[in-house]
Amino acid sequence: MPRPKKKRKIDNPPKMQGFKPFGIALCDTEPIIMQYEEYETVKLVIYDDLSQDTAADRMEVSRPTLTRIYNSALKKIGQAFVEGKSIIIDGGDFEFDKDWYKCKKCFKLIAGIVNHSKCGDCTSFSTDELLNLNQ
Repeated sequence: MPRPKKKRKIDNPPKMQGFKPFGIALCDTEPIIMQYEEYETVKLVIYDDLSQDTAADRMEVSRPTLTRIYNSALKKIGQAFVEGKSIIIDGGDFEFDKDWYKCKKCFKLIAGIVNHSKCGDCTSFSTDELLNLNQ
Protein backbone atom coordinates (compact mmCIF):
# COMPACT_ATOMS: atom_id res chain seq x y z
CA MET A 1 0.00 0.00 0.00
CA PRO A 2 1.49 3.39 -0.97
CA ARG A 3 2.13 5.87 1.75
CA PRO A 4 -0.39 8.73 2.00
CA LYS A 5 0.36 11.92 0.08
CA LYS A 6 1.69 14.76 2.20
CA LYS A 7 -0.08 18.11 1.87
CA ARG A 8 2.09 20.73 0.20
CA LYS A 9 2.51 24.04 2.04
CA ILE A 10 1.45 27.11 0.10
CA ASP A 11 2.25 30.56 1.39
CA ASN A 12 -0.70 32.41 -0.12
CA PRO A 13 -3.24 31.82 -2.88
CA PRO A 14 -2.80 33.33 -6.34
CA LYS A 15 -4.44 36.70 -6.97
CA MET A 16 -6.31 35.30 -9.98
CA GLN A 17 -8.16 32.11 -10.81
CA GLY A 18 -6.24 31.59 -14.05
CA PHE A 19 -5.32 33.07 -17.41
CA LYS A 20 -7.01 33.32 -20.78
CA PRO A 21 -5.23 33.80 -24.11
CA PHE A 22 -5.88 37.10 -25.87
CA GLY A 23 -8.01 36.79 -29.01
CA ILE A 24 -9.56 33.39 -28.23
CA ALA A 25 -12.97 33.03 -26.57
CA LEU A 26 -12.88 31.14 -23.28
CA CYS A 27 -15.58 28.76 -24.46
CA ASP A 28 -13.69 27.85 -27.67
CA THR A 29 -11.08 25.65 -25.94
CA GLU A 30 -10.91 23.18 -23.10
CA PRO A 31 -9.01 24.82 -20.19
CA ILE A 32 -5.90 23.32 -18.66
CA ILE A 33 -6.17 22.77 -14.91
CA MET A 34 -3.07 23.80 -12.95
CA GLN A 35 -3.06 22.72 -9.32
CA TYR A 36 -2.24 25.18 -6.55
CA GLU A 37 1.04 23.43 -5.76
CA GLU A 38 2.10 23.67 -9.42
CA TYR A 39 1.40 27.41 -9.34
CA GLU A 40 3.41 27.69 -6.09
CA THR A 41 6.47 25.97 -7.58
CA VAL A 42 6.50 28.37 -10.54
CA LYS A 43 6.11 31.33 -8.18
CA LEU A 44 8.92 30.18 -5.88
CA VAL A 45 11.43 29.04 -8.52
CA ILE A 46 10.87 31.61 -11.28
CA TYR A 47 9.24 34.66 -9.70
CA ASP A 48 10.92 34.53 -6.26
CA ASP A 49 14.16 33.20 -7.85
CA LEU A 50 14.68 30.51 -5.20
CA SER A 51 16.71 27.38 -5.75
CA GLN A 52 14.72 24.17 -6.01
CA ASP A 53 16.20 23.04 -2.67
CA THR A 54 14.99 26.20 -0.92
CA ALA A 55 11.59 26.06 -2.64
CA ALA A 56 11.21 22.41 -1.59
CA ASP A 57 11.96 23.36 2.01
CA ARG A 58 9.34 26.14 1.88
CA MET A 59 6.70 23.73 0.55
CA GLU A 60 7.82 20.97 2.96
CA VAL A 61 8.42 18.41 0.20
CA SER A 62 11.55 16.66 -1.07
CA ARG A 63 13.54 18.27 -3.87
CA PRO A 64 12.70 15.46 -6.35
CA THR A 65 8.99 15.92 -5.55
CA LEU A 66 9.26 19.67 -6.12
CA THR A 67 11.01 19.02 -9.45
CA ARG A 68 8.19 16.70 -10.57
CA ILE A 69 5.55 19.29 -9.62
CA TYR A 70 7.54 22.11 -11.28
CA ASN A 71 8.04 20.14 -14.53
CA SER A 72 4.32 19.34 -14.64
CA ALA A 73 3.53 23.07 -14.24
CA LEU A 74 5.94 24.06 -17.03
CA LYS A 75 4.45 21.44 -19.35
CA LYS A 76 0.94 22.80 -18.71
CA ILE A 77 2.08 26.41 -19.27
CA GLY A 78 3.80 25.39 -22.52
CA GLN A 79 0.76 23.47 -23.73
CA ALA A 80 -1.55 26.41 -22.95
CA PHE A 81 0.80 28.85 -24.69
CA VAL A 82 1.27 26.78 -27.86
CA GLU A 83 -2.33 25.53 -28.17
CA GLY A 84 -3.97 28.82 -27.12
CA LYS A 85 -5.74 27.30 -24.11
CA SER A 86 -6.74 28.99 -20.88
CA ILE A 87 -5.26 27.97 -17.53
CA ILE A 88 -7.48 27.49 -14.49
CA ILE A 89 -5.76 27.29 -11.09
CA ASP A 90 -7.72 24.87 -8.95
CA GLY A 91 -7.38 21.79 -6.78
CA GLY A 92 -4.43 19.79 -5.57
CA ASP A 93 -3.20 18.39 -2.28
CA PHE A 94 -2.17 21.51 -0.36
CA GLU A 95 -2.76 23.62 2.72
CA PHE A 96 -2.25 27.31 3.46
CA ASP A 97 -0.27 28.45 6.51
CA LYS A 98 -3.16 30.74 7.52
CA ASP A 99 -6.78 31.36 6.62
CA TRP A 100 -7.33 33.30 3.39
CA TYR A 101 -10.45 35.06 2.18
CA LYS A 102 -11.21 36.77 -1.13
CA CYS A 103 -13.66 39.68 -1.39
CA LYS A 104 -16.41 38.74 -3.85
CA LYS A 105 -16.73 42.38 -4.98
CA CYS A 106 -13.15 43.61 -5.48
CA PHE A 107 -11.34 40.21 -5.33
CA LYS A 108 -8.77 41.46 -2.77
CA LEU A 109 -7.05 38.70 -0.77
CA ILE A 110 -7.46 39.07 2.99
CA ALA A 111 -5.26 37.02 5.35
CA GLY A 112 -6.16 35.71 8.77
CA ILE A 113 -9.31 35.17 10.75
CA VAL A 114 -8.96 38.58 12.45
CA ASN A 115 -9.41 40.49 9.19
CA HIS A 116 -12.16 38.40 7.66
CA SER A 117 -15.14 40.62 8.44
CA LYS A 118 -14.26 43.69 6.37
CA CYS A 119 -12.58 44.41 3.07
CA GLY A 120 -10.67 47.69 3.27
CA ASP A 121 -10.71 48.39 -0.48
CA CYS A 122 -14.45 48.40 -1.15
CA THR A 123 -17.78 48.53 0.64
CA SER A 124 -17.87 44.85 1.66
CA PHE A 125 -18.61 44.53 5.36
CA SER A 126 -20.28 41.14 5.57
CA THR A 127 -18.72 37.70 5.82
CA ASP A 128 -21.29 36.68 3.17
CA GLU A 129 -19.31 38.82 0.72
CA LEU A 130 -16.03 37.02 1.49
CA LEU A 131 -15.05 33.66 0.00
CA ASN A 132 -13.02 31.34 2.27
CA LEU A 133 -10.21 29.89 0.12
CA ASN A 134 -9.19 27.25 2.70
CA GLN A 135 -12.17 25.00 2.06
